[in-house]
Amino acid sequence: MSQSVSAQASGHGHDHGHVDQGQLKILGFWIFLVTDCLLFSTFFAAYAVLHEHTDGGFTAHDFDVTGFILETFILLISSFTSGLAVLAMHKGKKNSLIGWLILTVLLGAAFIALEINEFTNMVHEGASISRSAFLTSFFSLVGLHGAHVSFGIMWMIGLIIQLAQRGITTVTKGKISIISLYWHFLDAVWIFIFTVVYLMGVM
Repeated sequence: MSQSVSAQASGHGHDHGHVDQGQLKILGFWIFLVTDCLLFSTFFAAYAVLHEHTDGGFTAHDFDVTGFILETFILLISSFTSGLAVLAMHKGKKNSLIGWLILTVLLGAAFIALEINEFTNMVHEGASISRSAFLTSFFSLVGLHGAHVSFGIMWMIGLIIQLAQRGITTVTKGKISIISLYWHFLDAVWIFIFTVVYLMGVM
């Protein structure tokens, strides 16, 4: 009897440890988001100060309107598909969950491809990162966001592999929820970039 009580107590303690670990991971993620907000705020501030220092070269008025609108459209759709992935997860639909995540990855990859194409075309026109303070701040800010998206894509691919192997578990549910929040965060940051950098630039 005492062994049974002891085992139950041990089991409860083990579960409590798992709950604490999960809560710590969520707390750690929110701390990461806060520090990331501070990082992006610094880059936005630098852009605000330097965006008029064009040195007579490429200016914000020269941005490819079609390109950045298409990038925005794709990223907004990817945010929607990541939300559908979370809904599929809550319904226990593993295949739908994986399918929506794969679509989100493909949309994210398309966004990165368009961004690389934009950067390449600008460099070919002589608008390199070292051409002016404006271009340095532009490439730094937009490139920072692109690096975050690339990291999110790799993270999501890893979760897709884990889901295919283990299915929907308490652990994978937590990870999917976190990556979805991360992806929505990147979408929100891009809306600021779209407004402050591109839209205000071409107006």
